[in-house]
Amino acid sequence: MVQAYGADTGNGNAESQRTGSRFRGLRERWTADRGMWRRGIVLAACSVFITLVMVFHAQIPNSVGNLGSLTETFMPCMVLLVPVLLVLGLVRRSATALIALLLPVVVWLNLFGGLLTDKVGTGGDLTVATHNVNADNPDPAGTAQQVAGSGADVVALQELPGRQVATYEKSLADLYPYHSVQGTVGLWSKYPLSETRPVDIKMGWTRAMRSTVTSPSGKVAVYVAHLPSVRVKLHAGFTANQRDDSADALGEAIADEPLERVVLLGDLNGTMNDRSLNGVTAQMRSTQGAAGDGFGFSWPASFPMARIDQIMVKGVEPMSSWTLSATDSDHLPIAARVEL
Repeated sequence: MVQAYGADTGNGNAESQRTGSRFRGLRERWTADRGMWRRGIVLAACSVFITLVMVFHAQIPNSVGNLGSLTETFMPCMVLLVPVLLVLGLVRRSATALIALLLPVVVWLNLFGGLLTDKVGTGGDLTVATHNVNADNPDPAGTAQQVAGSGADVVALQELPGRQVATYEKSLADLYPYHSVQGTVGLWSKYPLSETRPVDIKMGWTRAMRSTVTSPSGKVAVYVAHLPSVRVKLHAGFTANQRDDSADALGEAIADEPLERVVLLGDLNGTMNDRSLNGVTAQMRSTQGAAGDGFGFSWPASFPMARIDQIMVKGVEPMSSWTLSATDSDHLPIAARVEL
């Protein structure tokens, strides 16, 4: 038994020595390579450029194709460039490139690291959900039932085509006795609705509404909105001007809301980083940022890269926020539980 133990120990020491020898050899090759500081200058410059974009994103003008808003929309995804630059730096054996890579990592963590922590809490007395169901959804009934399965007390749906409204109403009738559809947006509730009306967001047709939900814990004003879509075009850049005007109009309506407690549910076609949504984001909190776990990306459903569907609150405490399973829409539904 003693000999066997000694043999194992010897093998372990030998393996450790071989591993240490490999690392020493690698270190010696790198330290003996005088060119490691001269190679990879272009890679280092890329790291510096990414860093500058994140640090000074607010100074990128929107006057040229809304470039500032486009950058801010996808800024969290810039971290995906880090592994690419890391591999290239290792292949080039460039100490300069690898050290420079610390810059975007540190800045990105400063900007978005807080979203990586789990802030989901317990409690709350009202669960809300929102979903852009997609006008071309092949299974509206199944989609409605999936969202209702979240256990939400209040459900907001956007992009409701007139031909499918009756299907959504029938599918949700058993769980939600109170509902209203205004234009292409709708609100379903387990609790009574009152003072329901469309909200003018400068589009020429109704894509936003407001209603008072009288829950057991009190009244709360619930807004449902679907802001105009944005596109990225080579000749025009980030075409978001109509979206921006609608966001300002929605922000004005919320600012004039007489009730203290307000919840906004909808597809804003923009992220919380986008300066053009300041009319809304400056006066409300994102439930994902306050009580979520991760980024909670909602679009596109096949490979989510941005959270453009939002649940925001004012005068209400977010307790938890999460993304629901995919439906037949190109968006993921999202839900949150709040304390009134």
